Amino acid sequence: MVFKRLLGAMGAGGPSVDTVLDGGAVAPGGILSGQVHLQGGSADVEIEHIGLELIARVEAEHEDGESEGAVVFERFTVGGGFRLAEEERYSVPFRVSLPWETPVSELYGQPLGIVLGVRTGLAVAGARDKGDLDPLAVRPLPVQEAVLEALGQLGFGFKSADLEYGHIGGTRQRLPFYQEIELTPAPRYAHVVNEIELTFLATPAGMEIVLEADKRGELFESGQDALTRFTVSHHDVGARDWNSEVDGWIRQLVEHRASYGSHATYGHADPYAAGSAYGHHSAHESGHGSGHESGHEGHRSGPGLGTAVAAGAAGLAVGVVGGLVAAEVVDEVGDFFEGDDEGGEED
Repeated sequence: MVFKRLLGAMGAGGPSVDTVLDGGAVAPGGILSGQVHLQGGSADVEIEHIGLELIARVEAEHEDGESEGAVVFERFTVGGGFRLAEEERYSVPFRVSLPWETPVSELYGQPLGIVLGVRTGLAVAGARDKGDLDPLAVRPLPVQEAVLEALGQLGFGFKSADLEYGHIGGTRQRLPFYQEIELTPAPRYAHVVNEIELTFLATPAGMEIVLEADKRGELFESGQDALTRFTVSHHDVGARDWNSEVDGWIRQLVEHRASYGSHATYGHADPYAAGSAYGHHSAHESGHGSGHESGHEGHRSGPGLGTAVAAGAAGLAVGVVGGLVAAEVVDEVGDFFEGDDEGGEED
């Protein structure tokens, strides 16, 4: 689906832009390709710049509760420097690479509730305006599927997925937010934890996997959270017993009783810091997931990365997200971003 908008800065007779993405979901680090179709208006104009922005709907926790905003997490220049004649039709092909930390929005074709978009903008005769907004579908990397498949086969269930504004300290996170996948515990761990939260931070070589357990208070005095992380490689995706590997990670996690508080090295960036891309919603320091510290710095190295709940999780994913229809997510993308102003605000 394409959301076409006449460029308001150019008036009623200005050019219009219609971006069409090539079909299919793209993996993190993969190539996003398509065409930017321009339609000339009532007069010749100079197209100075054609840009693409990758946008995500992100949540931020702060003192007063939780808010949402649109975050631009990558920008590309795909064309410009030419004259568009009156009523002329002109197309600009593009191929750009998604950031490796781009969040996953679907699993086995089922939407996870993550809202991502590609916004096309033009600069014409010194005026800039948003032009076109398209939903972006991102599928998991092979190693992400392997980890999530193992979790599904071990009995963990998909609960929800969201994007949290902030930075997990002690990691090499590059984007201003991270994806958090919440899982219901496998039966064998249900008496120990309420839920498991999973974050993947991918790089060209592999990824960090951050696991957090919400422990039950009656078993662990204060019911504090526990967090640990592991590093894996893309190349070993078919060379590991993932069920054993992931089960070992979970055992380490639930046995880890670190206290965070003032000793924490994991935390979140201040949304008001210089260069923050967060929109107009107030977002003080995010408290969710802050205060993380791993007591396991020498984790075993294994294959790949993850973000969706796989093979044994296939039926599980359908059951949990079955109520979310792809068309509803597309409409949500349009409703959310079409209301943004230049500062990335949501109405």
